[in-house]
Amino acid sequence: MYRVRSSTVFVLAVVVLTFLASFVQVSARIHTLPIHDDDRRFIALSTFGFYRGGLLEVEIMDFYLPPNSLHETHGLLLEKSIFDEGNPYIDSQQEICPIESPNIFELRKNLAVFRFNFSKKLVTINCSDTMEPFYLFKNMDDFKNNQNDIEDDTITSCVNKTLPILNGTQPDNFNIKFVVYVKTKLNEGLYNLYYHNCPNYAMMPKSKQSFTVTISESNADGNYLSAGDMPLPSLYFSMSIIYFFTGIMWIYFLYRSTYPVYKIHYLMALLVFLKAATLFFHGLNFHFIQVKGQHIATWAFVYYAIHLLKGSVLFITIVLIGTGMTFVKHVLSDKDKNIFMIVIPLQVLANIAYAIIQESEEGDMQHNAWLDLFLLVDFMCCAAILFPILWSIRHLQEASQTDGKAAINLRKLKLFQQFYVMLVSYIYFTRILIYMLRMTVPFHLLWLNEFSRETATFIFFVMTGYKFRPTIANPYFQVASDVDDDDTDIVISHFGSGVNNRSRKKANNTGEIAEDEIMLVESSS
Repeated sequence: MYRVRSSTVFVLAVVVLTFLASFVQVSARIHTLPIHDDDRRFIALSTFGFYRGGLLEVEIMDFYLPPNSLHETHGLLLEKSIFDEGNPYIDSQQEICPIESPNIFELRKNLAVFRFNFSKKLVTINCSDTMEPFYLFKNMDDFKNNQNDIEDDTITSCVNKTLPILNGTQPDNFNIKFVVYVKTKLNEGLYNLYYHNCPNYAMMPKSKQSFTVTISESNADGNYLSAGDMPLPSLYFSMSIIYFFTGIMWIYFLYRSTYPVYKIHYLMALLVFLKAATLFFHGLNFHFIQVKGQHIATWAFVYYAIHLLKGSVLFITIVLIGTGMTFVKHVLSDKDKNIFMIVIPLQVLANIAYAIIQESEEGDMQHNAWLDLFLLVDFMCCAAILFPILWSIRHLQEASQTDGKAAINLRKLKLFQQFYVMLVSYIYFTRILIYMLRMTVPFHLLWLNEFSRETATFIFFVMTGYKFRPTIANPYFQVASDVDDDDTDIVISHFGSGVNNRSRKKANNTGEIAEDEIMLVESSS
């Protein structure tokens, strides 16, 4: 087996974990996003699913605006939807600032517009009819003081409401606070909050803004998880237990097996336990977000470290199975080594990008860049691991037509073809269909996205283990005389000459001992 020097692996692991530790922050549903000299037209600040009783608290601190720019139009747009459809109005109307559009409520329903009037130090709020009743307050104290009015439904309108703009800590800085309360079932939904810099909708951006926005989102009973994320802690903990006991069963099966057990079988067991640990710490993070609004940095660091290791082991295992490593040959060819040299660094990069995406704010300027990088690298990894299987399939097709072991090679060919179909289906489902599912289910059922992904992963693990389990019926263990890329040959000798003879005695129904069976194993020169 191709080996990387342990010192290199150790140094790489230390560098990666140190990098992860540098950006693991305590940020979740109580989150803060600093904006500095940002000239984007709009910034997606937050997305959250609210049930009845949900609270959205927004605080914009030190919004800098020079005196000669007080006439500029800035503001927030809060849109409610049932599905995670993004904001098609923003995507299709880049030349028009939604806050300044006179027919905004005709084009988009379930919308509230917060327009900042800095010259009068007021925020003017208007909303569509479908957003009624819209409960809006200056701050949390104002919300608590008006509990009776809320219950009596005396606060129902959001048309032409105003909120004060306060002075910031520095001259020319402003502070804005407000609280949105979702009281009725009519207002339940997935809320998207956007900041709009209207001067930059011109041909040339001319306004760079700096401010800090703090957002706190929660549902009833102090649950800080979005409506579609509430079942996730239980889901991750349950799947962790399932994977753990599956790993125990696999180890027990390997221990009791009377057939050849190879190192890759134990690598499969390690992968299952790493998956169980990843899910456990992922569920732990979501639990702390649920009760505190923030995860614990230590557990988040552990989760990302194990997740990185799990991802690398997963792709290594798939590549080893695809090349027939250990089962059929014991030395990787040059092409196989090149695949490892590509896949392992890409997997490390993909996991770093994933961690940064999870820890960065949605409105962060670098968030989308890291997301694009993650999708690209993940796609490249998925494509790369298919090549060893295709090479093995092609080789077996040629061998089945040229040598005297056609039946054995055809059985191996069928097994590789099945594994290829399984892998392609798994990649297609978890990388493409999952995102389509996310856009079609209601906001409170978004947890089905993760449930489908974890279920598909578990089925893929179980089927792979079943196909390549230690058993004499497995075509992987049949004697073959094919040659793989001139890198391997068959060595059949005795104990002292590197032969791997395995003697297995069987007892028949009468208690008699059958004669020894010699297992002939291919090795490589």
